[in-house]
Amino acid sequence: MNSRERLQKTLNHEPVDRVCVDFGATHVTGISASTLSKLRKALLGEEDYRVKIIEPFQMLGEMDDKLIEALGVDVLPVLPPKTMFGFENKDWKEFTMFDGTEVLVPGDFNVTSDNKGGWYLYPQGDTSVPPSGHMPKDGFYFDAICRQDPIIEEKLDPADNLQEFALLTDEDIAPLAERAETVYNLGKGAILSAPGTGFGDIALVPAMWMKDTPGIRDVEEWYVSTAMRRDYVYKVFEGQCDIALKNLKRLIDTLGDNVQAVFTTGTDFGMQHGLFVSPKAYRDLFQPFHKIINDFIHKNSNWKVFIHSCGAVKEIIPDFIASGFDILNPVQCSAAGMAPAELKDRFGNDLVFWGGGVDTQQTLPFGTPEEVYKEVLGRIRLFNTPTGMVFNTTHNIQAKTPIDNLMAMLKAIKDSAQ
Repeated sequence: MNSRERLQKTLNHEPVDRVCVDFGATHVTGISASTLSKLRKALLGEEDYRVKIIEPFQMLGEMDDKLIEALGVDVLPVLPPKTMFGFENKDWKEFTMFDGTEVLVPGDFNVTSDNKGGWYLYPQGDTSVPPSGHMPKDGFYFDAICRQDPIIEEKLDPADNLQEFALLTDEDIAPLAERAETVYNLGKGAILSAPGTGFGDIALVPAMWMKDTPGIRDVEEWYVSTAMRRDYVYKVFEGQCDIALKNLKRLIDTLGDNVQAVFTTGTDFGMQHGLFVSPKAYRDLFQPFHKIINDFIHKNSNWKVFIHSCGAVKEIIPDFIASGFDILNPVQCSAAGMAPAELKDRFGNDLVFWGGGVDTQQTLPFGTPEEVYKEVLGRIRLFNTPTGMVFNTTHNIQAKTPIDNLMAMLKAIKDSAQ
């Protein structure tokens, strides 16, 4: 079977010839550019190759054609052309990261000094406005800069937090359709990252791509608002949902079966030791909109719906299923209560586990190659028996991950098919 068939069968909980593999199909299943550069050189021996940074917020590298083949990647991304800083991935130029890795960045990736050895990055690449991202000296990714205007309660308007959501134009949809067709013709699986469907995604609240940020943009203030200004947040979600449904209709009509899965939300509901929100709060504020979006997708397409939520979320996984999600990511087995065998036993008939292949907090960066190999092989044999796993690590592979450990991971993936 080809990669697209492998992904489709996995999503349908049908047997496959080997585990389906994703490295880089979403912004939460990628590889740090510095690590990807080292891995590419180790696998292909091209010392002068510069990896393209296609997601500058987390400094994730592009999976080029040679790496796709070398890593046995089955799933490719269908991503909007603009980055989280609002500029397009084009007009590539040379750049050197703090650790000396030589990469390529988009033409509007414009940094200035913070006078402490770090860098500022700007919305839409415009250095005439305040920066929206900051990387400290010797850092590996950017942090969003809070650009919160003073909040005057009586003047708060949900429309201010809706300014980043808009109806897609033909110009917006064309590159997505072209990309999806290209992926289909390559025989690969495709996952669309749908714009505007991540209700309350805290990575998006600061709106790094916007030059002006009206509304509630401070991370702490937003979390407080989900309880103290619940009606305000609910109205934001209502407006966002209305726009999202119109956009999804156009995307489904245009992309059709060239896409097999859709990433709709990256809102984290868990922490290392417990939930970030109560089950009641999830059911009250988030679930109604998740269900509306997911029901619409299932009614109008064959797409399976992907939710990303870090942390200890076992208690609300039944709610995710009731909301209509088909795919769980990143499957953080190191969090409290997220024992892999229990997750497979309780939820394996309802969910595909897209991730959980190896722990990126401890095992992959700090374990031995033998420990990595053992964990990867065990996770695949558990989650993909008899099917139901798209292999990926537990979130993005970070900078400074040892190459020997990555090679052990790749060997375990290969050996799992034997």
